[in-house]
Amino acid sequence: MTIPHHPVAVVGAGLGGLTLARVLHVHGVEAAVFDADASPDARTQGGMLDIHDDSGQEALRAAGLHEAFLARVHPGGQALRVLDQDGTLHLEESDDGSGGRPEIDRGELRGLLLDSLPEGTVRWGVKVTGARPLGDGRHEVTLADGGAFTTGLLVGADGAWSRVRPLLSPARPAYTGVSFVEADLLDADARHPRAAGVVGGGMLFALGAGRGFLGHRESDGSLHIYAAVEAPEDWLDGIDFTDTEAAKAAVLKEFDCWHESLRALVAEADGPLVPRRIHALPAGHRWTRTPGVTLLGDAAHLMSPFAGEGANLALADGADLGLAVAAHPGDTEGALAAYEERMFPRAEASAAESARSGATLFRADAPHGLLRMFAGHDD
Repeated sequence: MTIPHHPVAVVGAGLGGLTLARVLHVHGVEAAVFDADASPDARTQGGMLDIHDDSGQEALRAAGLHEAFLARVHPGGQALRVLDQDGTLHLEESDDGSGGRPEIDRGELRGLLLDSLPEGTVRWGVKVTGARPLGDGRHEVTLADGGAFTTGLLVGADGAWSRVRPLLSPARPAYTGVSFVEADLLDADARHPRAAGVVGGGMLFALGAGRGFLGHRESDGSLHIYAAVEAPEDWLDGIDFTDTEAAKAAVLKEFDCWHESLRALVAEADGPLVPRRIHALPAGHRWTRTPGVTLLGDAAHLMSPFAGEGANLALADGADLGLAVAAHPGDTEGALAAYEERMFPRAEASAAESARSGATLFRADAPHGLLRMFAGHDD
């Protein structure tokens, strides 16, 4: 029985995979995108993203979507507040619209990319379980439903636990030593005015030794909060997240001496709390050029979120790979070599910056390390 063949197959319909498909479409190259989610709305897409003018925005220009992106950014979202654990304000910056990192809701950005693709580009509800080389750069990809397809160019855009990565590298993400607990406060100005005042109009850093509250105001007026704790990898296993009040108490125990206005960011949360361990691949993760397959985004260079680079790198990777394929018609290996030569050093620098930023945020004198970093001082 003949199985389907796709000249370009992208595993994962996140920001990077969709950007790749869009740039290829702009240049007349068809791609098939496969995603395990049943539909685009199968799960929430996370909070706000700051899209950098020298990476993410350049990718959106290559995709022909920059103006549409600017029409969707969150006014005031680049505002910033830095507090210590006592609630003392150390830095406050307003958003006058001149910054180079406008904020957009991740779901809005993903929707913009999806809407820019021809109908049927993304195959929903298709879970990839593995892949094997067939020779001459071709691969067979196996699916959870027992099906399979072949492809001449396989792109793993399938995130931290990529099923494509083992074709290229034995590396697996490792725990960074930091865990997050996510919380949402809805209709914050009306229902949670104290928390709304603490977060302000954009991003909040409230930091102490080994822990902190990171948060941002979303475009719908809600607050998305990350309670960050330096903790053993099994710390979250000891919290019953099916009992929201008990989970809140367990998390707040880590912030016993913190100001009540900051503790309220978790105490007043609406809905369940969501645990997240922060993992990363080694900084400088690379592989030997392997015919017919590559990775982008978190599949290639998962890093901690502390430099705000993850989404921007995924966008840049997708655009760069699409442009490389378009610039090397009939020469897949030339395209992949050109893409990886550009991607590897960029990802290594960003991963190192993310690790340094994470160490700075939660050091013993927090938030002063962050304040020095914002002031342009290296410690």
